[in-house]
Amino acid sequence: MTASTGTDTVWKGGIADDLSRTILSAEQIATRTAALGAQIAADYRGRDLLVVGVLSGSFLFIADLVRQINLPLALDFISVSSYGDRTRSSGVVRMLKDLNQPIAGRDLLLVEDIIDTGLTLSYLIENLRTRHPASIAVATLLDKTEARVVKIDTAYVGFECPNEFVVGYGLDYRGRYRNLPYIGVLKPEIYQDE
Repeated sequence: MTASTGTDTVWKGGIADDLSRTILSAEQIATRTAALGAQIAADYRGRDLLVVGVLSGSFLFIADLVRQINLPLALDFISVSSYGDRTRSSGVVRMLKDLNQPIAGRDLLLVEDIIDTGLTLSYLIENLRTRHPASIAVATLLDKTEARVVKIDTAYVGFECPNEFVVGYGLDYRGRYRNLPYIGVLKPEIYQDE
């Protein structure tokens, strides 16, 4: 069931009952994604841009973002994990899926759903640097700077994120909630046993 709130639609009942509140509407996300896409297109005009989505959480954001980048670009995906089914990073990063194409001499734009501690992304950037790309920049939908333990330079940030456990628009808890068209805070009782 959905309910309309102006130009945006918010799901009611079902999985939305597991949220304490909505922090970003689908409309807010779409507006900011369009602005980021325009900025990226301006910054990378005339360059060999490879946009790399960090799976699985970035899949909705990257799909919307690349459609807003008016450039001939290439797209690839990589998957790493340090969470498993937990709400906090273990600090141990595992490569689950590597890139399908070489990156030497190319401009990489890593696209993340959320950056919190920065440990996983730091590992990933160091790994990719050994392959000699021309440049590496980071775009993230959400930046949870309060949780950061390592410095990460982000070129493109959608929104600052509160230091709470958020789901929706690709972000999950144990593989669920990714399909929400907006982002909300998961009620602590859903994951309190961890």
